[in-house]
Amino acid sequence: MRVARISISPVKGFRLAHPEEVELGREGVVENRRFFLIGPDSERLRSSLTAWPVLVRAEYDPAAERLLMDFPDGTELEGDAAALGEPVHSQAGALDLTGRVVRGPWDEPLSELAGQPVRLVRTDRAGTGLNESVTLVSDGSVGRLARQAETDEIDARRFRMLFELAGCDAHEEDTWEGRRFAVGEAVVRVGGPVDRCAVTTRDPDTGERDLDTLRLIKSYRGQRESDGAILFGVYGSVLQPGRVRVGDAFEPLE
Repeated sequence: MRVARISISPVKGFRLAHPEEVELGREGVVENRRFFLIGPDSERLRSSLTAWPVLVRAEYDPAAERLLMDFPDGTELEGDAAALGEPVHSQAGALDLTGRVVRGPWDEPLSELAGQPVRLVRTDRAGTGLNESVTLVSDGSVGRLARQAETDEIDARRFRMLFELAGCDAHEEDTWEGRRFAVGEAVVRVGGPVDRCAVTTRDPDTGERDLDTLRLIKSYRGQRESDGAILFGVYGSVLQPGRVRVGDAFEPLE
């Protein structure tokens, strides 16, 4: 088993970037989902309900505290990621987030795309924009879902997982709960399954709904009895920080 792809996005819901390597810390990858968007009600814009953010690409340099955004019309804007304004507390969805508005040149173009006032917020602490510091999905699981959908291939990016793994059986990751794995210089402990939402039904490039992933997963995996959740992929925690590269082995330690 090996790491086939790494996916991160500095702004929650924006287009994914696929670096060849990342530094995996206790809270995950520091550049990953450090920022989020809020609407006029100061609540986080949820990707499951909002299509347009995937049209925007961002790059974040945490050392220099610079944030760059690339908009679909070709406009490229850069600003100070530490130019912080008023505090924000959002409880939308499953995340309880606190942060501060980031003042910058992106306010107007983001609001134009949204059709309403939108502001950028920086989380108070790295990692709080994530449900867990690590998420994993295997090629075997995505391949099994493609067979259920009666299609040759499903783009795994729609699940927005940190690591995509190659060389696995279908849903093999479900059997790893509690086990430790070495991946690159890091060590992670695999946790429980990921509760999926409607963002997985959207094309990762356009944001348009094009595949009823939730219905397909439910049709052969069912739902969790306790709460009806539809599960696909797994969480993990970081036991030993370190650098992880595409192509690194994912090796069990017990």
